[in-house]
Amino acid sequence: MKFGIAACVSASLLVFSNPAVAAEITVMAGDLPPMINQDGTGREAEIISAVLGHCGHSAVFKVQPFTRHWQSFEKGSGDAVATVPLGMPTAGTQTKTYINYQNGVSFLTSSEQQADALSDLDGWNIVAFEGASNIIPGLDGATAGFKSYREMADQKTQSKLLYGKRVDGILGDGMLFAEFSRQLQEAGSAAGVDASQPLEFRAIFEPSPYVMSFRDPAIAADFDRCFGELEADGTIQEINTRWTDKYRDALEDNYMSF
Repeated sequence: MKFGIAACVSASLLVFSNPAVAAEITVMAGDLPPMINQDGTGREAEIISAVLGHCGHSAVFKVQPFTRHWQSFEKGSGDAVATVPLGMPTAGTQTKTYINYQNGVSFLTSSEQQADALSDLDGWNIVAFEGASNIIPGLDGATAGFKSYREMADQKTQSKLLYGKRVDGILGDGMLFAEFSRQLQEAGSAAGVDASQPLEFRAIFEPSPYVMSFRDPAIAADFDRCFGELEADGTIQEINTRWTDKYRDALEDNYMSF
């Protein structure tokens, strides 16, 4: 439904002149460690909690498999939904971008492959996260050149496929892959694969921006305002840097710097 310019301006003034009353916000979130962990910690979860806290609100995360959390929100669950690709229609009122993921390709160093661009993956057996072809710009038109391509929600299984040399590369965020690799290394022989094998990550895609969506437009406006204030005072950069640096040894210079 479209509104007249005067109505939109009046609504905007109303939102900004009447900040939302402090509330506990249930956030539907994807299971995306180390961005969002089951216990409500993680790089992205910390940003959301810090921003809402700065506004006087609090966040409670309801974590589900990635993409299912969008579906749950559309069906009426939660007050907000996280990790919404910029431009993807959702219920509620969307915010501005609050986080970027750095998608790329991860592969075994022993393969002696080179991957400096998406076209270099022609002929590879590729696995990616669920919904990747709709989220990563340019990917959908390139999959025909791969030897094989499939998407799956379980990203730890993706890592096992790579370590087991059943695929040539994994497409997804470098920090997520580094975390699942860490978990497999920690599991040792129980992982069922040799997770000590050296890996490479190449950021062959532009960073992917994500927004949130809130059922209450006043809280969405609060979120944007408070994010801007925390970005200006360096809090957002500090969170991003602290979490990214945990995986810097694995990612080297092939991930965003903050």
